[in-house]
Amino acid sequence: MPDALRDAVFEANLAIVRAGLVVLTFGNASAADRERGVMAIKPSGVAYEDLRPETIAVLDLETGETVLGEQRPSSDTPTHLALYRAFPGVGGIVHTHSAYATAWAQARRELRCLGTTHADHFRGTVPVTRPLTSEEIAGDYERLTGEVIVETFAAGSLEPLDVPAVLVASHGPFAWGADVAEAVENAVALEAVAAAAYCTELLRPGLSPLEHELLERHFSRKHGPGAYYGQVP
Repeated sequence: MPDALRDAVFEANLAIVRAGLVVLTFGNASAADRERGVMAIKPSGVAYEDLRPETIAVLDLETGETVLGEQRPSSDTPTHLALYRAFPGVGGIVHTHSAYATAWAQARRELRCLGTTHADHFRGTVPVTRPLTSEEIAGDYERLTGEVIVETFAAGSLEPLDVPAVLVASHGPFAWGADVAEAVENAVALEAVAAAAYCTELLRPGLSPLEHELLERHFSRKHGPGAYYGQVP
């Protein structure tokens, strides 16, 4: 199973590069195997062209200790661990510095739902976290980045798989899903709706969010027991 997990994470990391979400080595994807209590993640600072399944680090979800792999895991690993521990339905996480989503994060602005493209993937506003305090930045920074994401979702009573992304203030986006392939899809969708929202704000500043009924109709077409988009297995 670790080999299958490593393969999935390897493919996910290549997928975010192909999607144009990664500059240099600024990004990572991870996946969790909750039955075995492990997660796999890209190693820190390794160029994507040098990535191989066997270079993917595997860690214990509870302790954070590396159980497989010789290279140091991503510096964002504590953030991923905090999210897996707090959001039990999440099986994959993607972090990038994609241009438009990062611009919203740097502006410390939430990403409101302005149209049905957004509603197809996110059930309402994608939140932005509060800025970390000086003490948090000087402390266990990456873990506390995860904790502030968890805090944001708790404060807004948000269901992580209904709104599978967040903008970390002054930093960038994290997206997730039930598995890592879904996390990649949501990261791609997040960048697309961030770009569309930016253009919409230029064309019509102050536009009201999408009507609740239309938002719910589009989200429910793809998610939940009444979903009917796509082919029935």
